[in-house]
Amino acid sequence: MLCFLPPFIRGSITFVFYVFFTVVLALFLFAVAIVKFFFPVRKVKLWSSRVTDWIASSLWVRCAAWTHRLTGRVRWEAKGVENIGTQRWCLIVSNHQSWVDILVLVHVLAGKVPPYKFFIKKELLWLPFFGQCLWALDFPVMKRYSKEFLKKNPHLKGRDLETAKKSCEKFKEVPVTVINFVEGTRFTPEKHRMQQSPFKNLLRPRSGGLVMTLYAMGDLLDNMIDITIAYPEGAPGLWEFFCGKVSRIKVDARILEIPDEFTQGSYFTDNRVRGFFNKWLNRIWEEKDKILDKMLYDKDHKAV
Repeated sequence: MLCFLPPFIRGSITFVFYVFFTVVLALFLFAVAIVKFFFPVRKVKLWSSRVTDWIASSLWVRCAAWTHRLTGRVRWEAKGVENIGTQRWCLIVSNHQSWVDILVLVHVLAGKVPPYKFFIKKELLWLPFFGQCLWALDFPVMKRYSKEFLKKNPHLKGRDLETAKKSCEKFKEVPVTVINFVEGTRFTPEKHRMQQSPFKNLLRPRSGGLVMTLYAMGDLLDNMIDITIAYPEGAPGLWEFFCGKVSRIKVDARILEIPDEFTQGSYFTDNRVRGFFNKWLNRIWEEKDKILDKMLYDKDHKAV
């Protein structure tokens, strides 16, 4: 509707809208967090989870989608997302090229999966206002220890895994979607060269975060959704996306089975399982690399 405006004006309008509806919805989240804090009983916790999930995974997503329809002109091309329609616990893995990736995921998966959850560092909970909103959203907490720290404190080995598993216990009653960017960082040509990645369009996959998720939630997960995001015009920055300089975004989705032995924690005690897991993940990444290459140079995707 506002595509006739200069990019800078469109970007400014988009930014203002994002700030406005995010702050307003965050105030509601903060109010729910206060109620949850002072009335820590089961019924109140369940009620607060439903309310906060509705605010974050429904209202916020709708506001973002409406904003981009108003100021942007993106042509979405997706393949496989029509097969996604689960109200059960869901694990999503994706390649990572830009901060825009998160907005892409919530757009193409809107209404198809349960509310989103991200593993967060424990330190974020102490941030004023923002940390309380994360707590109200029941985001699972992750506390990672460095190798040097564990050498000095061997009694804490494995504590980070138990912390993650304990923080996910609350999800046994309410289905959620956990998103994991397996590469661990955004793709850039420089990082690709430094890693000497064997993949043409991807960084090496890191098993740590995925293993932690499977260990913490494995008994709740039936399968894994592998999503590949492609930007034929080049990965945009968030400001470029806000300015409407992105005209095409492609998404490919595959539903993959998770071998049972990966959800039982044997990765940490059985070298055979660890080797099998790494081969399984690398094979997925090899297929993903081919899919991404095709998405960047072919037109075998449909508009949505």
